[in-house]
Amino acid sequence: MQLIRDIYAAKGAAKRPVISFEFFPPKTAEGEQNLLEKHIPALLQAKPDFCSVTYGAGGSTRDKTLMIVDRIQRQHGLTALAHLTCVGHTREQVRELLEKIRSLGCRNILALRGDAPGGETFQPTEGGFEFASQLVQLIRESGDFSTGVAGFPEGHIACKDGKHADWQHLKEKVDAGADYVLTQLFFDNADYFAFRDHVAGKLGVRAPLVPGIIPILSAGQITKFTQLSGSKIPLPLRSRLDQLMGDDEAAAEFGIEYATQQCRELLQAGVPGLHFYTLNKSRSTVQVLKNLGLA
Repeated sequence: MQLIRDIYAAKGAAKRPVISFEFFPPKTAEGEQNLLEKHIPALLQAKPDFCSVTYGAGGSTRDKTLMIVDRIQRQHGLTALAHLTCVGHTREQVRELLEKIRSLGCRNILALRGDAPGGETFQPTEGGFEFASQLVQLIRESGDFSTGVAGFPEGHIACKDGKHADWQHLKEKVDAGADYVLTQLFFDNADYFAFRDHVAGKLGVRAPLVPGIIPILSAGQITKFTQLSGSKIPLPLRSRLDQLMGDDEAAAEFGIEYATQQCRELLQAGVPGLHFYTLNKSRSTVQVLKNLGLA
């Protein structure tokens, strides 16, 4: 499988955007079957460059995460990205995990501080990590991995010192060895452009800053997501979602239209790629890419 840093380098040289999808490990056997046998095959028809698989709070989905990564790579021949968090792990445990990931033929890691289970406040594990930059450094020392990190155009919800302090932490992660940045979802492109201008322009970060896009599926669902993540919903979008509350089909159609317009503006501004939070569904993401002429 390819190293994701090489994918960004090759596509960047060809002036073509990297397209990637994110999945989460389902909680039920039925959800797992639908993801593996229905939605992933449907999404792969859009020919993404790689897929990522999330890691539950405190490592709660670790085995499922690695199983899905393995299936994507072996069954579909597509580069997969495994998420890895600091929560609940010592350095020695992470080294063991990296060996397991390497044994599956996966060489790509998204290094995250992660969230504590149950909404608790993050506390470093004894013998573990306080910051994601420390996890990045360990992965870099462990050999032939390509490492990505998360970026937050509106600032991380837990960073009380504001977004500029959070963006400085992002620079520290890149300086520690991160190859690229996948951003949290956002709905106002002005937030991404301000983030890019500061991180790349003022802080001198040269790693690709890849916008994370979520096609809205439900007005109620996206309201909950943004409350948890700290992302804002612009007033005109909030007003339209209020009108669509309870009508998921209409909300999904509107979500496709909104995401298409958002992505078109980002592509025109020269972003290195688009990272789609699929919510383990295929229809909306595939339709957005079709609308953009990228599927």
